[in-house]
Amino acid sequence: MILLMTVLGILVFVFGLLVSIAWHELGHLSTAKLFGIRVPQYMVGFGPTIWSRRKGETEYGIKAIPAGGYIRMIGMFPPGEDGRITARSTSPWRTMIEDARSAAYEELEPGDEKRLFYTRKPWKRVIVMFAGPFMNLVLALAVFFGVWMTFGVNMQTTAVRSVSHCVIQASEKRDTCKPGDQVTPAEAAGLRPGDRIVAFNGRKTDDWSTLQQRIRDTVGPATVTVLRDGREVVLKADLIENKVAKSDGRGGYVPDQYIVAGFLGFTPKTEKVQLTFGQSVDHMGEMVEAGVQGLIKLPSKIPALWDAAFGDGPREQDSPMGIVGAARISGEIANLDIPATDRMVFFLQLIGFFNLSLFLFNMLPLLPLDGGHIAGALWESVRRSFARLFKRPDPGPFDVAKLMPFAYVVAGVFVCFTLLVLVADVVNPVKIS
Repeated sequence: MILLMTVLGILVFVFGLLVSIAWHELGHLSTAKLFGIRVPQYMVGFGPTIWSRRKGETEYGIKAIPAGGYIRMIGMFPPGEDGRITARSTSPWRTMIEDARSAAYEELEPGDEKRLFYTRKPWKRVIVMFAGPFMNLVLALAVFFGVWMTFGVNMQTTAVRSVSHCVIQASEKRDTCKPGDQVTPAEAAGLRPGDRIVAFNGRKTDDWSTLQQRIRDTVGPATVTVLRDGREVVLKADLIENKVAKSDGRGGYVPDQYIVAGFLGFTPKTEKVQLTFGQSVDHMGEMVEAGVQGLIKLPSKIPALWDAAFGDGPREQDSPMGIVGAARISGEIANLDIPATDRMVFFLQLIGFFNLSLFLFNMLPLLPLDGGHIAGALWESVRRSFARLFKRPDPGPFDVAKLMPFAYVVAGVFVCFTLLVLVADVVNPVKIS
């Protein structure tokens, strides 16, 4: 039964992966056709084609390896400076450039001269290249907002889970009291597990991050109003200074960083809370910010990832994870001893995270990513605007093909990183249970 559920979980993820890829490429396809660019191929996956069908001028198909997808557009790059589409040289860099250029014209047919990608205005090319990642963002927003506003999200609340009996500095990292330890202000004030704090110093509060900050800003006498057995009770506490974990500003904590602040001495309860649309927007902003920070920190995580894959190092929970790792997580989710609704929410959020990652990753201004083509179109627009402003000759389209040697280097780095993540996902995977 465990094996069956694991396989089922993996298949659910693979299906979600294929839908996400197809959705991404549909963004490119629909906008390309909207602007009259001919698209000979729309493919989900890489490698050998396992199914395809031609409809109109486009071949639609599925390939064997669900690791991405593509659409083939005619004329991705302009002809060379001599006006020729193909040229050869003894220089390996020039060969790379001209091979890429010639591939963009392989399926050129009579009448395609006005349907080439590079002939479209820069803003149209930006839309075509941005449409793919944007579709992933739309899908991520739909998944996350649907989950958060319908099923809710686990978050710390103003309810009291437990009350600390003694004052312990966070840096000590111990849970048990020692003889002579000072009683916490919460214990002395009579705060109990199950209480829900509704006001602090007379000011109402209904979210943990606000309450946490108010407590940390207070040293000395304070009133804590709690809802207990259906009625409000006002407790008097005398807050003290203590070394506590540094807050991340959202109710969470920064690992291994401490500050001295006001201290009450209780642990908040985590509950499933349905978010409003406004709260969902804020929460999504926090996720995007965390995703961007994760991309920035990605190079610094490579040594630990290497040690986890080929050494004795542990696999960190925030370690980079690939498709294989995500599929394993999906298999674990299917075997969790939790209600079916919660498993479905886990699956949906996994697909949401994948789509958000696709959006952020593809927006990097590097070829061969979509962001690289967007950057090229924007630069062309800037050059032409300056030429018009200073009454200079039109510089013509920006030749992105000249950046192909750099694109091959970037692609090589991505392939090496993908292989490293793949090995780590196989020999030392991230686990959720």
